[in-house]
Amino acid sequence: MVGREWSWPPAFIEEVNRRNLGVTAEYLQLGGTAMNEPSEYAVIVDRISHEIPYYRTYLKNAVLQGTVVVNNPFWWSADDKFFGASLSDAIGVKHPRTIALPSHSYVEGVVDESLRNLIYPIPWEAHVEAVGGFPVILKPAWGGGFKQVFKLYNYDQLYDAYNTTGTECMMLQECIEWEKYARVMCIGKEHFMVMKFDANAPWPHRYFHEPGFLTPEEGQQVLDGARKLNEALGYDMNTVEFAIKDGIAYAIDFTNPAPDMDINSLTDHYFPWVVNAMADMCIDYALGKRKQSKVTYQWNSLLTASSKPKARSTTTSE
Repeated sequence: MVGREWSWPPAFIEEVNRRNLGVTAEYLQLGGTAMNEPSEYAVIVDRISHEIPYYRTYLKNAVLQGTVVVNNPFWWSADDKFFGASLSDAIGVKHPRTIALPSHSYVEGVVDESLRNLIYPIPWEAHVEAVGGFPVILKPAWGGGFKQVFKLYNYDQLYDAYNTTGTECMMLQECIEWEKYARVMCIGKEHFMVMKFDANAPWPHRYFHEPGFLTPEEGQQVLDGARKLNEALGYDMNTVEFAIKDGIAYAIDFTNPAPDMDINSLTDHYFPWVVNAMADMCIDYALGKRKQSKVTYQWNSLLTASSKPKARSTTTSE
């Protein structure tokens, strides 16, 4: 289930079918779904339902029918980046200090009486002090692709940026003036590729093949954090970003359940690893050689936040 991306999906399909292991991969085709409609698929890889509401609706029914969906659509529908910040702190993974903010604007029908629980005006000075002072980061609690992410140096800039955010729920966040930055591609909660990444570089040239760019201690923090976060979130396909300052790795962004897998971004060096790791995992799911974490319809079962690493793991740091 894909959107505009053109490189990873056909490479993945070709790799699965090339292995001739009794598993066939194809593009899913939909035109409407009856309630409780059986699913013909053992596994569905979801790369686009965050943009197409009908796809998300279909996938929830597919889970009910016993299909393994990567990633789980129930959890993906529930998470947000502020919850992720709280979760990270709760399981002992360093995270920038973060505050969720009331929205600037509201949909039609919300009036003053609807907002009686809100303090007005927002106590900006207290919030800025709580996250460590300027500069600060302002970004959405839901979202991705670096959209509406601001680095701000004073109150005038903060007010101007906030006034453009409309109905978004925004977060005010401590700015980590990082010395190194890593993005970890995580497949199956047990396979990890640590890559040097620079979000400030021009897209798509943001990944760099630089072995040893992290010290052993920094590398261990990054891997431990990625394992803990993916185990807690239950994602089988994700990227986790870390900003490293003074030898401390801070988890910056880790709810990326449809991570960028474009060959132009990952480059020829990292792209084959992602294709093969995803093929390995999905074939094992299809053949019943591995089981996805059991999902119940009680949210507390999704919030176990286990910090124990998998017994078997494959890690590549390049």
